[in-house]
Amino acid sequence: MHMSQLTFTTQQLAQQLGGTLHGPGEVVITGVQSLVDAGPGDVSFIIDARYARAWSESKAGAVIVSDGLEVDAADGRPRIVVPNAELATARVLELFQQPEWGPEPGVDPTARIHPTATLGQQVRIGAYVSVGPGCRIGNGVVLHDGVRLYANVTIGDGCVLHANTVIRDRCTLGRGVILHQNVSIGADGFGYRPAPNGAGLIKIPHIGTVIIEDGVEIGANSCVDRGKFGPTVIGAGTKIDNLCQIGHNCRIGRCCVIAGCTGLSGSVTVGDGVQMGGACGIADHVTIGSGARIGGFSMVIRDVMPGQTVLGHPAEDGRTALRQWACVRKLPGLLQQLSKERPA
Repeated sequence: MHMSQLTFTTQQLAQQLGGTLHGPGEVVITGVQSLVDAGPGDVSFIIDARYARAWSESKAGAVIVSDGLEVDAADGRPRIVVPNAELATARVLELFQQPEWGPEPGVDPTARIHPTATLGQQVRIGAYVSVGPGCRIGNGVVLHDGVRLYANVTIGDGCVLHANTVIRDRCTLGRGVILHQNVSIGADGFGYRPAPNGAGLIKIPHIGTVIIEDGVEIGANSCVDRGKFGPTVIGAGTKIDNLCQIGHNCRIGRCCVIAGCTGLSGSVTVGDGVQMGGACGIADHVTIGSGARIGGFSMVIRDVMPGQTVLGHPAEDGRTALRQWACVRKLPGLLQQLSKERPA
């Protein structure tokens, strides 16, 4: 597929963003880059005062600036002032985004579609896709090469499943779900008990399902396990990064953000709008209230209140954790002082 070069003048960019242009409007912009890497044909962004100071050294052809930030205008390069340059970034990246490669409309001849499966209109099903019995595929769904759907899976309208994603029996995806490559949905939960005779472990059956609601996006190589009984649920609009593990019977609310390498043990309950930094660990049966924030690399072993920020190992209230860390940094000096004051 040929990728055409997209270009905009600074005047056109300002109109697209609803911003105010200061400087020439005929400068041609062909790309987006950071201040450090930008060249004369690139537009860049300034979102706070730290980056404003770097503008004079940048080679960028134009810059998008948050309203209220002062930047050097002496050289006359165009500046587009917007209410929030960080949000404007998303719009500009959309303008310069090249279309992704994907399967052609229809069903690739190498795909295997069970006779009892139903396909919606305008689907795109790639090479070596396998769709099991009783599956229901909505309108406009894209299944990239190697996707595997077990039996009785439901895929809502407009979903995109990238290469080699696997969805096990009876799991359900809402509308507009995006699953990146190698995502696993509906594997058995991790449940074992010691055998009565001490001769090994007994596997606990997991007969539940997974429900992924509208607008969820899950990053590459992440896993969502099925419930032991009842569903594991990912709420509408939630975004999960790469390499995350969601254990059996977790219930995650709406519009949460879970960064990479985070793991949720079984039966964790997460409210709406929760933010989790990278590499967090959440113990089983913990409840995290709506609006809570979990700092990166934190280990959460007890419930978190709505709106609370927690940090550390084990995770504590953010202010308490920061005070503890400050005290720990002072310990070497205090010990040295005590050793000097100790009588001989």
